[in-house]
Amino acid sequence: MELLKQSPAAPRVELKAPPEYLPTRYWHALEDGRVQCDLCPRACKLREGQRGLCYVRARHGAGVVLTSYGRSSGFCIDPIEKKPLHHFLPGTPVLSFGTAGCNLACKFCQNWSISKSREMDSLGAAAMPEHLAAEAARLGCRSVAFTYNDPVVFHEYAIDVALSCRERGLRSVAVSAGYVNAAPREEFYRHMDAVNVDLKAFGEPFYRRVVGGSLQAVLETLRYLRHETDVWLEITTLLIPGENDSDAELEALTAWVVEQLGPEVPLHFTAFHPDWRMRDKPRTPHATLRRARAIALRNGMCYVYVGNVHDPEGATTWCFDCGAALVVRDWFDLHSWGLDAAGACRRCGRPCPGVFEAQPGAWGRRRRAVSL
Repeated sequence: MELLKQSPAAPRVELKAPPEYLPTRYWHALEDGRVQCDLCPRACKLREGQRGLCYVRARHGAGVVLTSYGRSSGFCIDPIEKKPLHHFLPGTPVLSFGTAGCNLACKFCQNWSISKSREMDSLGAAAMPEHLAAEAARLGCRSVAFTYNDPVVFHEYAIDVALSCRERGLRSVAVSAGYVNAAPREEFYRHMDAVNVDLKAFGEPFYRRVVGGSLQAVLETLRYLRHETDVWLEITTLLIPGENDSDAELEALTAWVVEQLGPEVPLHFTAFHPDWRMRDKPRTPHATLRRARAIALRNGMCYVYVGNVHDPEGATTWCFDCGAALVVRDWFDLHSWGLDAAGACRRCGRPCPGVFEAQPGAWGRRRRAVSL
């Protein structure tokens, strides 16, 4: 299958200039003259000219506006497995982009130059939703991913892009920490096709001390996604040595996923590298990832992966009934395909949960920066 085939005949959509700011509606006025942003549990209370912790939502006049609409830190075509999503259109290319800012304060942020940006001029790539969707289709992408920084903070922009993508037959993917209030969460995921939620740890002390947020809010998002939507869900936990990698925490995390979400939700354990404000920790040993995977499988999880290291066994999708290799991966390259046209194991017939097509994509591990 040939992917990324540009069509010379495909008309380009005229690039429009993004607005300076976009009025939003998830806020309310306080008696003391401030307004409270109601997008996420942080509930920033703002006076005129002030910005929330995310930096891209600000007080302007009587309400809260989004200052990053139509602006991006850049665009790149990735393998969908890089998000990571292993059960959603395997092998296909996804157009990835982010904006600036974040509503959490992770000390270990590995995209800090984007998510911690306080410079609006870092958003040098402009693309209004209809233009972005048209270019993604022209470039041969099957989906568009809101990633690099959390799409929660550019809620309105992400939704408008998703609507434009749907008009062109493209899927929308969110990579998020799940730190969002109920009403905007419901609106946001009404327009998404897949999500990878970053479950950063399984303890409130870690979330308060290292992340600057609340675990319970994230667990509520996970339960909502699994039981009240049709959005395809996968979970990622970055394992940090000495912080969230103990046997006890991994037992508790995986047992909760099995009990609350079900054993067929894919879980990715990924390796940490020293970055941002957590440079005193070592890289995650490969053995830690394998230990975490073994604990998850022992607790009944069906699909457990390891990432940010070379581990073909831990990257491959295995049939939970007969043990056949369903999707063999080496890094982001797909080497064999053991699913039938209905997405079931060719050997034993057990369905593999996910969003699959009769044949996988062939994009491989390439990463290609593009200018729209």
